Amino acid sequence: MSTAPSVEDQIVALDRHWAQPGSFLVGGVHGATMQDLASAVAAPLPAAWAEGHYGLLTSGSTGAPKVVVGSRARSERLTEVLHEVQASEPVAETVLALPVTYSYALVNQWLWARHHDRRLVPTDGFADPARLRAALAAADQAMVCLVGAHVPLLHRFFGGAVFPGVIRLHFAGGRFPQESLDALEAMFPAAQVFNNYGCAEALPRLTVRPGREAIDAADIGRPLPGVELRTATDGALEFRSPYGAVAVCEADRWVEVSPETWVPTGDLGHEGTGGHWVLDGRASEVFKRHGEKVSVPELLSTVFAGWPGQAAGYRERDPAGEDGVVVVLAPRPEPEALRAILLEIRRHHPRAVWPLRIEACDRLPELANGKIDLQRLSTLDGRSVEWRQRI
Repeated sequence: MSTAPSVEDQIVALDRHWAQPGSFLVGGVHGATMQDLASAVAAPLPAAWAEGHYGLLTSGSTGAPKVVVGSRARSERLTEVLHEVQASEPVAETVLALPVTYSYALVNQWLWARHHDRRLVPTDGFADPARLRAALAAADQAMVCLVGAHVPLLHRFFGGAVFPGVIRLHFAGGRFPQESLDALEAMFPAAQVFNNYGCAEALPRLTVRPGREAIDAADIGRPLPGVELRTATDGALEFRSPYGAVAVCEADRWVEVSPETWVPTGDLGHEGTGGHWVLDGRASEVFKRHGEKVSVPELLSTVFAGWPGQAAGYRERDPAGEDGVVVVLAPRPEPEALRAILLEIRRHHPRAVWPLRIEACDRLPELANGKIDLQRLSTLDGRSVEWRQRI
């Protein structure tokens, strides 16, 4: 029976492939090459990308696999830009709490450490909390990268602990935990906390902002130097970046991304004040209900204002055929906590925006990279209905 390679083995393989000229696949770092992929999809690999590039395995809008092709030189340049805007010069090491094959950890940690000659400390993240805790306790001038869904796990496994050796704490890959900054700064008292935004096609970063530079979780800050953002006519947020993908392989064909191409991020967004940009949510997360605009991220921000656990939402049609939101909490709330959440929802939102139901489970399903698996929410076993809107 084969087993997945350890994080140490993955790091060794990445180092080996990066040092060789041939392009390779991240996610298949123990042998697969871009030529292997080309053979598998029966789409010949263009000669321009056969060397000096890498492919990042991800999922397309349909859920079918796709490969985002990046330039190694571009990604190394991005680590230099991130080093400046994240004030990383004092950082001596970075603790891996995410899969190294996840683009966020790949560039912001593994490649950054390689390019800037910093120490990389591997762990298995929250799959092995004891090992992660030991690495955080031993940290010395360290950087840590997490996703927002990890905040409840920090409190569950490390509540009351203090990690003074962490001086940079980064969040990406989902909603920024703005309401948890006080608790995070108590756990990591020496750390500057940053909100990072991007997508797979950006490989992976478009904006960065210090956590305290805004009060809204949807504020993603300013674009990195050289990155351009715009809002399309349908509200979609698009970008152009000198560090992003050069091509995408999807539906058995390679598509070049030219410097002039505006690339969709998959989110809706608009320009705010002071050069900052603001996310309005995924296209599927913003809709009208009885004439009122419903934004799942805005509704969840209200929930998180008084809820220290996990929360996510999915769309569902009510018996009248109107779209609505079902909120799922984890762990299961006590009656007092549920009443507090409902009070906040009623205080801040019209009735049309209220959730159709509030459900609960022991723990929300997660993807390998720590993000909430939104595709599984509506079919998750073991959910209980904690509250239902009476229409």
